[in-house]
Amino acid sequence: MATSGSKDFELDVAEYVEEAFERCGLELRTGYDLKSATRSLNLMLAEWANRGLNQWSIKEKSVSLVKDTKTYNIDTSNATAPIDVLDVFIRETVGSEVTDIPMTRLSRAEYSHITTKSSTGKPNQFFVNKQLTPTISVWPAPDKSSTYTIHMNVLTRMDDADAGANTLDLPFRFYPCLAAGLAYYLSLKRAPERTQLLKTLYEDEFARALAQDEDRASFRVSPSLRSYNNA
Repeated sequence: MATSGSKDFELDVAEYVEEAFERCGLELRTGYDLKSATRSLNLMLAEWANRGLNQWSIKEKSVSLVKDTKTYNIDTSNATAPIDVLDVFIRETVGSEVTDIPMTRLSRAEYSHITTKSSTGKPNQFFVNKQLTPTISVWPAPDKSSTYTIHMNVLTRMDDADAGANTLDLPFRFYPCLAAGLAYYLSLKRAPERTQLLKTLYEDEFARALAQDEDRASFRVSPSLRSYNNA
């Protein structure tokens, strides 16, 4: 049996838009059609971030802490890219000895109620301020410089869909979800009679994509020894 031997199938933005129009029973005709569909696509990608479907865009970031400084940019190279911080540990380096300790996350209310924000010591808690430029604050404030570094798993924004010839930073297994979702979004504006059907297809594809996006852990069954002990 002959096979292609290739594994490079990838759609660009214009091809996703064309696929979505076809599912709506429509034809992509004008530049405005492409512009409108690209706008819908970017809105859908924002929805994916809100629903937690972009684990492939998790980046590892680190920040060196400075004495008495509580608040830091999460990503110094692209300050607006982070969406959220998933977990943090603090690394203390003293000579050749390195110690890593997980930090505890504080809610906005919990951090606001700390009356001693200027207290210093080894930070063990953090608060993420999810504004246009997200920041992370640690407590207590560092009591020394050049000793502590926080390491973070950061959920970051996907690249925007802009030019039609561009591709998206999207794993292969999520292609069906993106095509189904864009068709649903377009139907809201252009083919309302198909909206319910396309929404059902989109939610089915989204559920499958979300299941694939979850962390996998080893599963081990420990057999009960009760029957042997009673023998």
